[in-house]
Amino acid sequence: MEPDNRKPVSPGIKAMLEFGPLLVFFAAFKLLKDRPVTLGGTEYGGFIVATMIFVPVLALSTLVLWRLSGKLSVMQVLTLFLVVVFGGLTVWMNDERFFKIKVTLIYGLFAALLSLGLILNRNWLELVMGEALPMRHEGWVKLTQRMIALFVGLAVANEVIWRNMSDTAWVNFKTFGLPVIMFVFLIANASLFTRYGINKDDDADPQP
Repeated sequence: MEPDNRKPVSPGIKAMLEFGPLLVFFAAFKLLKDRPVTLGGTEYGGFIVATMIFVPVLALSTLVLWRLSGKLSVMQVLTLFLVVVFGGLTVWMNDERFFKIKVTLIYGLFAALLSLGLILNRNWLELVMGEALPMRHEGWVKLTQRMIALFVGLAVANEVIWRNMSDTAWVNFKTFGLPVIMFVFLIANASLFTRYGINKDDDADPQP
């Protein structure tokens, strides 16, 4: 097998490919939310049309990211799968609830998978990210526990927002609220990486 000589994707391009489709969805919703569109004799609201645009844009951006980097994370693949399935159901059934509940399912599924890993004594985060972010096992356990709590909280928050608030509130939550919460979570756990981080060349665990 020939070695992969592809250069690492620049942070700017990676961010654009990962968050660009979400911004496209936000812009399409803002533009079309009060403008029903008739396609094939069926009238669709702005939310549904924005979903029609978002699904292929996300698929294309994920394909480009894979072509550039040669790899995709499990979360990216699973997210794309659920977006295609529930986005397709949203358009087919002309019912925006399918697309909204997708967020709940994504975070609920990740919380369940991380919990199963802890039960089986197999830390999925450590297995996937351990080489790129060397950290003692205790640190990965703590981070996993915190991420489970975060994902459960986000799933519950999504259910509360889409069931009780407007489409605009939910779109704002998905577009801006979720990324900000994830960013704050990472910043809040910086001390964890400092406390439990190790050097790749260390032969022994550092003292706590």
